[in-house]
Amino acid sequence: MDIETVLFLLALGPVSAVGFYWLMHRHYRNTDKSHAYERETAVEVLVIKGTEFDRKIDVILGTRASRIEGDNVGQHRQRVGPM
Repeated sequence: MDIETVLFLLALGPVSAVGFYWLMHRHYRNTDKSHAYERETAVEVLVIKGTEFDRKIDVILGTRASRIEGDNVGQHRQRVGPM
């Protein structure tokens, strides 16, 4: 092998590494094909109207129960199931 062939093969390694990196970057990032939400999405802001639609249903005062009636905290196998 002559010196030009050896130099060509030595230069081929870094060039192919840069090309492979660029190809993988383009494949996984593909920023030219991705959706740009900030530029392509129209956002319409509406006035929040809640006071005319909200109505009070019930009031519960003085609740002192520390447990919910019918809970199954003490029944581990029933809650989790067989292992």
